[in-house]
Amino acid sequence: MLTHLKINDVVLIEKLDLDFSKGLTIFSGETGAGKSILLDSLGLVLGARADTDLIRTDEQKLSVTASFEMKNKASKFFKICAENELETDDEIIIKRTLTADGKSKIFLNDQPITLKLLKELGTCLVEIHGQFDNQGLLNAATHIDVLDAFGGYEKELFDVKKAFEKYKELQKKLKIALDSEEKARQEEDTLNHFKKELETANVHLGEEKELSQKRTEMMHAEKLLENFNEAYNALSGQGLSAQIRHAMSAIDKVNRITENKYQGIEEALDSALVQLDEATSEIESASEDISLSQNEINAVEERLFALKALARKHNCAIDDLPQVLEDICLKLKSIEQNSDDVIAFKKELIDAQNDYISKALIVRQKREKTAENLAQKVQDELKFLKMEKAEFRVLIENLNEDGFHEKGMDSVCFEVKTNAGQAFGPLSKIASGGELARFMLALKVNLAQKSGLETLIFDEVDSGIGGSAAEAVGNRLSKLSQDVQVMAVTHSPQVAAFSTTHFKVSKETKAEKTTTCVQKLTDIQKKEEIARMLSGEKISDEARAAAEKLIKPEQKELF
Repeated sequence: MLTHLKINDVVLIEKLDLDFSKGLTIFSGETGAGKSILLDSLGLVLGARADTDLIRTDEQKLSVTASFEMKNKASKFFKICAENELETDDEIIIKRTLTADGKSKIFLNDQPITLKLLKELGTCLVEIHGQFDNQGLLNAATHIDVLDAFGGYEKELFDVKKAFEKYKELQKKLKIALDSEEKARQEEDTLNHFKKELETANVHLGEEKELSQKRTEMMHAEKLLENFNEAYNALSGQGLSAQIRHAMSAIDKVNRITENKYQGIEEALDSALVQLDEATSEIESASEDISLSQNEINAVEERLFALKALARKHNCAIDDLPQVLEDICLKLKSIEQNSDDVIAFKKELIDAQNDYISKALIVRQKREKTAENLAQKVQDELKFLKMEKAEFRVLIENLNEDGFHEKGMDSVCFEVKTNAGQAFGPLSKIASGGELARFMLALKVNLAQKSGLETLIFDEVDSGIGGSAAEAVGNRLSKLSQDVQVMAVTHSPQVAAFSTTHFKVSKETKAEKTTTCVQKLTDIQKKEEIARMLSGEKISDEARAAAEKLIKPEQKELF
């Protein structure tokens, strides 16, 4: 509950200290007196944007301090404070300053905090319902959030949101996989053709060098054969081998006399004889390998030509062709793997969709139950607000797969009819200005009671209505103030008459400086202010009598 508000140098307010209590607090005053400045000032300590234009003329700094009495230690407010390691007690004091150079400081119980944290905490302290909030409620797109806020099934909504995010993510993955698969399928035939072509070619590393060398040898076959023959003739026959054997026989005789002292020489000669025979044999074999066939030369050249053409096709060296074949095989395997991924993603997507639908159906059931509850409560409120013939309903439509969203599979729309026999229709189409204000109040009262907040502020929500309808609005705000602290800015004397505390906002000019003043009214002053609201600046005895009749003395006894 808001207990105190201190304002220094905000627009027309020079210095202001206000104490608040339970019940219905009314702010009245002529248009332009500065009632909105009070709300702007309170907004600063709730996290609203701070503009240097708010600093009073000729001053360098503004400050606003608000005190709150908080007893529910289990509330969201204290949980947020605990998460941010803020020390708190039953009294919460928030102070915010702003200097002309745009620097702002925020303190909670003398502990500095950020604007982001202040905004989060502010939503747990006060809720302000303005006359322009109605514009938001006229937009059917907001109705689903309003209904869900009234229902209070945050966990189920969170589950639906997470399930929807997973469902959409898998949709993206599947699309990427399908696109990749389609692209791969388009080149699969080409890859298979290349694979078969390279496998048939059966290229091995170093083959180009081997073929080039072989071609060189074949082109010089006659010369090679001539030299091989010459070498063979030089080594063959009995000449050289006979001399080696003769030398071996002589050394053998030496070894017999010297007890094999020169055995190494004999072994070396024996080895030379063996190597001579091997060389002769290899020369003979090499001679047989020399081909003089032009067909074989042509075959080698054709192989080289074919390999070079294949290398050009794949823009690589001949020795790289085996790696090209390996890469193609990997790509084909990847295509096969991608197909497996598509199958897996499809299965995961079906599972995710089923999970989303399951969770969304739970939310739908809660919405339908909440819709009945809200419709009945709003209907009850309308009776209090002198709209007995009006009807209100919450229309929930099921969406197909194309309409799935993070809040579920439903669309929500508030519809009304104000007269018997009239068809239901959107709020903005059916209700007049005064009727619309009361419909909105009926909604806001119920939403406020569900919010768990201890302070509610209504800024001219009674705009456009008067007479018995305005009295009904005042009566409803008064009853609501028995459960929570209610503040209302109003121009309606019928609403003001229900106040337990009444403040009058006015302007005064001294030494060419205009300031906004806020005065807490006594019972007599309250009656005079309501008479002014009834008749204008010139207050008649009839207006005073009417004001006295409007004021409900039992309001004081409620608190």
